[in-house]
Amino acid sequence: MRTTPVVAPGDAVSTADAVDRGPRTPRRGVAKHGKATPWLFLSPYLLLFGAFVILPIVLGGWISLHRWDYTLPGRPFVGLDNYQALFDPGSTIYQTFWSSMRATGIFTVASVPLLLVLPLLVALVMNQRFPGRNLFRAVYFAPYVLGVAVVAVVWRYLLDANIGLINYYAGLLGLPDGTAWTTSTPAAWVALVGVTVWWTLGYNSVIYLAALQDIPRELYEAARVDGASAWQQFVNVTLPGLRPVLAFVTMITIIASANMFGQSYLITQGGPGRETRTAIYQIAETGLRNFQMGSAAAMSYVLTLALMVLSVGIFWLFRERKG
Repeated sequence: MRTTPVVAPGDAVSTADAVDRGPRTPRRGVAKHGKATPWLFLSPYLLLFGAFVILPIVLGGWISLHRWDYTLPGRPFVGLDNYQALFDPGSTIYQTFWSSMRATGIFTVASVPLLLVLPLLVALVMNQRFPGRNLFRAVYFAPYVLGVAVVAVVWRYLLDANIGLINYYAGLLGLPDGTAWTTSTPAAWVALVGVTVWWTLGYNSVIYLAALQDIPRELYEAARVDGASAWQQFVNVTLPGLRPVLAFVTMITIIASANMFGQSYLITQGGPGRETRTAIYQIAETGLRNFQMGSAAAMSYVLTLALMVLSVGIFWLFRERKG
């Protein structure tokens, strides 16, 4: 029979002596690691990031400060001359570079609104419950898994003015059937924008769909109780809920449109003339075909700076406004 020891007032006795707690269970504490442990886990990613992101950025900046021509023995340091030539109307590359920037701007302005609105409409439909919904989702996303070479070559034959199926079926429908989709403007821009929208629409739709499913259903129920119409629910519930995702989709769509190359290179070959030769097309030709790597690197940094400024504007436009 166990008895609790009697403790006189003022006696200092430990808790273990005063109260019999029975057998103790060992406490499992959090293992402590050294300060280098997180960096060891991050090291594979940091190594790849440094090798394929940081190093090319630094090397590209270094090349842009030189007259870097693979066909010449020396690569002299020229400072900012390559950048100055891009802004000097008297230089040989001024006209070609800014005409390519203009082509990039035309394509971006024409394609981005369509790639923001149409995928949202498709996502709204895919978010509903109806028979064959999964098939509908797969059909709209399927073109995105194709490579740009496959898409461009297929559409180049479909859009051919002589043997293309687009003009053939247009003639059967009584529409103009002699359109030169790849060798005249604005038909070439219509072809490039249309092919790009068809090809990449599914990607933005999937992002929108995921965002729509994250909006609480209680908000729609409360709006219906208050008598809100479908349009009012879209404006006051759906769009505010999509604000962060809309900013992300807008930014990645602008960047992708500004970097368009494969469609122009394979479908229109930059024609007619240089009308559809985008900035990336011109950079690739300057550096890889004309071997003027210094000028090409300077062009890429000017394009990057323009996209960075545009990115800041987009995030400012979609920022959360208080009050």
